[in-house]
Parts: sequence; structure tokens; C-alpha cells
Amino acid sequence: MLKTGILNPHVLSLLARFRHTNVLVIADRGFPSWPALETVDLSLIDDVPTVLQALAAIRQNCVVAEVYLAAEFRRVNSARTKQAFAAQLAGARVTYEPHVRFKRRVPGAIGLIRTGDTTPYANMILVSG
Repeated sequence: MLKTGILNPHVLSLLARFRHTNVLVIADRGFPSWPALETVDLSLIDDVPTVLQALAAIRQNCVVAEVYLAAEFRRVNSARTKQAFAAQLAGARVTYEPHVRFKRRVPGAIGLIRTGDTTPYANMILVSG
């Protein structure tokens, strides 16, 4: 029995396959679904859990070298929200791109973790280091 760390067996399975240069998506509650992409839905209620909570748990277990976010994230969110995301993403190369281009990367991911986050454009694509 696991005593600490990530307890969800489906998330653990994804992380076990999140190897060098692999891609994993953490999405907010409204992100479109891709039927062919393995999805672990952690959403419970609004903002439980958040994208940043999922990211914090993942970064304790994995090396994240690069992160993609939608350029629209910077336009619509507060300075406080942008600072919180920047702090969580410290040490990874961050690229902002139009949301349409961002979504084109999703089918290449090993999986998608859906959260209950209500932050606009909080979705992120992680690239393993």
C-alpha cells in the first residue's frame, strides 16, 4: 500500500510512462476531450483539484523540462495568477502559443489529466526531461 505521494493508480500509470521527451497534458475543467487519448479525470467540484495542485504532485515525481501554455492565458488572467503559475513552472522552459496551436499538440500526448480548475486557459502541456 502506498503511504505518500500520488495515490491515484491511473495517474501513477501515466507517470510511469512519462519518459524522456514524452508529453503529458494537465487540463482545466472545460478543456475538450480527445476520445483516443487516455484521460484521467480528477475533477470533483470547481477548482478541486486545480491544475497547479496536479502539477505540484507531478513535479515531485517527474522531471519536467518544458511546458506549453496558451498565449491567451497571459491576456485574461490576473498578475497574481500569472505569478503563481510562474512560480510552479520555475526551472522549466515555458512557451506560450495560440490556443489553437496548443491544442494541435494534444494528440501526441501519452495522456491527459483533467482537473476541476476554473482558471481561464490554465491547461498545460508538459514535456519530460
